[in-house]
Amino acid sequence: MEPSKHPVPLDLRPFGLLGVGVALVLATYIASSTWERVRVRPVVRTIQVTGSAKKRIVSDFIEWTATVEANAADRTATYRVLHDNATRTQEFLVKRGVPKDQIWLSSASVEPSYETEYHGTGDNRVEKQVMKGFDGVQEIKVRSNDVALVEKMSREVTELLEEGVTVSSDAPEYFYTKLGDVKIEMLAEASRDARTRADNIVASAGGAEIGELRTADMGVINVNPANSTEGSWDGNNDTSSLEKDIITIVHATFELK
Repeated sequence: MEPSKHPVPLDLRPFGLLGVGVALVLATYIASSTWERVRVRPVVRTIQVTGSAKKRIVSDFIEWTATVEANAADRTATYRVLHDNATRTQEFLVKRGVPKDQIWLSSASVEPSYETEYHGTGDNRVEKQVMKGFDGVQEIKVRSNDVALVEKMSREVTELLEEGVTVSSDAPEYFYTKLGDVKIEMLAEASRDARTRADNIVASAGGAEIGELRTADMGVINVNPANSTEGSWDGNNDTSSLEKDIITIVHATFELK
């Protein structure tokens, strides 16, 4: 048999074909691996942290309500006694130092008063509502920046009971009038705390640096009684305590370099 006039080139011989196949497989693997790394790697790496700030404040405004009552056999007499009790209570407060323009009187309310009477016994027992007169109620509210004075009055006003004035005292409500300004200050402090936390986390883990701030979301602001850590999804606004703690939360996202 004559030798072929067209010899197979060296690179197309069996071992050459095997090499081409292996090269193609390797090239495909490298390309797909590179694409996979590009595809799964985030465009920007970030870290999310929560920052907080806490500050103690003392209330600078107070609201307090005293309630006077009266009872008499007829409506007119009840109004008369109620008016006298309210007047004497107001005079008591003014005499103790509360300015008259910080005292508000509500409308007087007078309603019939009933008692339940039972007649008969056993199955023949009958229950009956009998009017015994009229009950009158009127509120006296004080709003003031003199927190200490009004707080004192809330304790001392019941001295009028010894003079025949039927009066009761509600617990004062305490407010802080500069809360809006403090909230802005606290949010800034909570944001700085978030950055510090992010720096500490990255410094401990290594391999990155904190970059620019991407997002910052304000969480709830809780105004709690002093030393309370109670939280609420919509935020607390305590009015029961003279001293309060403002707790502010910020959720921040930073770039990683």
